[in-house]
Amino acid sequence: MRRVLIVLLSITAAWAVDKKGGFAPAPADSYPGHVTADKITIAAKPYNTAELAATAFGKVKPHERGILPVLVVIRNNTGKALRLDLKTEFVTADGQHLEAISPDDVIRYQGIQRRPGTKSSAPRIPGINSGAPKGPLNTPEIEGRAFLVKLLPPGESANGFFYFEASELKGAQLYLTGIKDAASNQSYFYYELPLDAR
Repeated sequence: MRRVLIVLLSITAAWAVDKKGGFAPAPADSYPGHVTADKITIAAKPYNTAELAATAFGKVKPHERGILPVLVVIRNNTGKALRLDLKTEFVTADGQHLEAISPDDVIRYQGIQRRPGTKSSAPRIPGINSGAPKGPLNTPEIEGRAFLVKLLPPGESANGFFYFEASELKGAQLYLTGIKDAASNQSYFYYELPLDAR
């Protein structure tokens, strides 16, 4: 019974909401698979279920439309300010690297589409078109919850989503670079975060 209670408390922490009903992620070190290096703790959590999507995006379910939101939470315990020029890649189990999609492209995303005049077995193309009208993922939360923080003071945390055209999590990782000491401009090491951690 105690183990079940601990698991339930862990799930509740990961889905935490603030008192006004808004979105409020848990601390970075509370997520399975978090990584701590150089006094920086980073966690990555895929939002690939309807329950998780509802906590961050309301009625919109990006994972059902072919877009995987990945929450990134960073805690700065270095004692120094950090500059965040983050670059993230979704790395599949077989080593393919998929770059993050901008929030603007996500709200214009029309889903995977077939090339005109091709058979059903023909290659598919992403449904992103910068001139396209806004699609079914057009909701303020997509842009509003994206990771936009550029400067992280010492002792503080930051969070936000990166979006990928991906679905298979088994063996997948998030590869993250672009964290620098704000004063010296020295880069910190890259981080690899498991995306299939429970």
